[in-house]
Amino acid sequence: MAGHIQDRWYKTETNADGRTARVKSDRHGTGMRYRARYVGPDGSEKSKSFPDGQKRVAEKWLSAIEADMTRGQYIDPAAGRLTVRQHADRWLNSLTGDPGTFVGTERRIRLHVLPYLGSRPLGSLRPVHIREWLRELEDGGVAPAYQRVIFANLSTMLTAAVDDLVIPSNPCRSNSVKIPKLDPRRVVPWERERVFAVRAALVEEYRATVDLASGCGMRQGEVLGLAVEDIDFTEDVVHVIRQVKLIRNRPVFAVPKNGKPRAVPLPASVARRLREHLAQHPPASVTLPWRAVDGRPVTATLLFHRREVEPVNRNDFNRWAWRPALASAGVPYGRENGMHALRHFYASVLLDAGESIKALSEYLGHHDPGFTLRTYTHLMPSSRARTRSAVDRVFDDSPEGDDGPTTAQVA
Repeated sequence: MAGHIQDRWYKTETNADGRTARVKSDRHGTGMRYRARYVGPDGSEKSKSFPDGQKRVAEKWLSAIEADMTRGQYIDPAAGRLTVRQHADRWLNSLTGDPGTFVGTERRIRLHVLPYLGSRPLGSLRPVHIREWLRELEDGGVAPAYQRVIFANLSTMLTAAVDDLVIPSNPCRSNSVKIPKLDPRRVVPWERERVFAVRAALVEEYRATVDLASGCGMRQGEVLGLAVEDIDFTEDVVHVIRQVKLIRNRPVFAVPKNGKPRAVPLPASVARRLREHLAQHPPASVTLPWRAVDGRPVTATLLFHRREVEPVNRNDFNRWAWRPALASAGVPYGRENGMHALRHFYASVLLDAGESIKALSEYLGHHDPGFTLRTYTHLMPSSRARTRSAVDRVFDDSPEGDDGPTTAQVA
């Protein structure tokens, strides 16, 4: 056994003739009778008390402790008393990677997890508490897609607690805990008339942002981080190698989303408009820290910049340029009509022209073609439409009087 059972109600004394006898202790009849004691892997003594009549329960508990130690699955009972808030602080401080991702994760944990679960000991977390918390998020009006992101952050944090031998299992992974379902919403791309109307309504110095987003499929941060040296007018290629990100509203340069620099075909029409933009609005050298607000300084000659030779802040751009342009073009403001809508337009144009999902995924900088397919599969020409078009081409090109490819041959 990993330790021993102490009976607090009795003690052993040695009498005058050297014999030992069990006698009642001063605690006899009061408080917990048995104390199970053992030495943990860290060398410190651990214990748990049990009431009168539960000596066998105490022995079973000690046997389980010994078995867990043997299997390397021992968890200190005191570790579970760490609160969710205390574990969150330690977990967040141990994270490495993209600073922008850290800021978003920290914010979601702070605003949507800790107010509900922060004071609860980790060892007391059960699936029912996760289900109740998810219901609180739903009742609070949090969108299903955002609920899923918050849930993923909490689950990752609790998986770390399991790995650190703080809790035995992650309650987020219980079969009774259901991840919020996404609203069935298909991407509806803009019509070309809307793209041109919004472009015309933008202030002149920012119109080329529409050309890059709708003609090259670039994200807003990638457009704002595009430098002259990234454009190859000879090979008709745009090298998407950086973006401008905001970390706590402070701009930094960073690699594109998913850490995937890419080369995108530069259509002649977009190249022509970029040359016009460069002739009227000379680029400027802008220096920003790389990846983090305290990162090493990096300089790029940006196409779009403020008059103070600073990068364009996307929040300012959306507020003072994009929204007024939408209003002038008669387009309602909303998440679906953000600048990201131009990427959907780009995808719809390429799919309509017969471009492959694999190529489109590379041009958009998605993490895998499967995501691209799930997002845009409804925009792909159906097999029925392709069949009709293929047959029509054969019959339309056939000589007059031909009865078609299935006409029987008379012997």
